[in-house]
Formats: sequence, C-alpha cells, structure tokens
Amino acid sequence: MEWLDKIPTGILIAAALFMLLAPFSPEPHLVEKYKMFLAGNLRKPIDIFDVCWHLFPTVLLILKLTR
Repeated sequence: MEWLDKIPTGILIAAALFMLLAPFSPEPHLVEKYKMFLAGNLRKPIDIFDVCWHLFPTVLLILKLTR
C-alpha cells in the first residue's frame, strides 16, 4: 500500500472530519443513517452507499495510522 503512504496525514484527517460531519445542517448523514439503522430502515442501496462514502476517508486514515 505504497499509494497510501503518499497521501499526507493532515489531508486525510481533514477529509475524514469533513465527511463525518457533512452535511452540517440539519444533522450529519451518518447520524441520520445510524438512526435509520436502529429503526431497521437502512435498506436502500443508495443509503448503504452513502454510509460507505462518508466513512471512506476515515477508513483510509485508520489504515494509514495502523501501518
């Protein structure tokens, strides 16, 4: 995973924080999707993709920091 080493850590931190909190109003998507998950309504493929999309930078950051 040499390509991951080339990504600056600061940029990954900023991207992870931004994507975890986006959109800022009325509530972040991940909070909304978590509520949907608890209610058993997280079934549409677009909702599952949205969760993956918002968690992707965080997963990259975790991979980079554990390497």
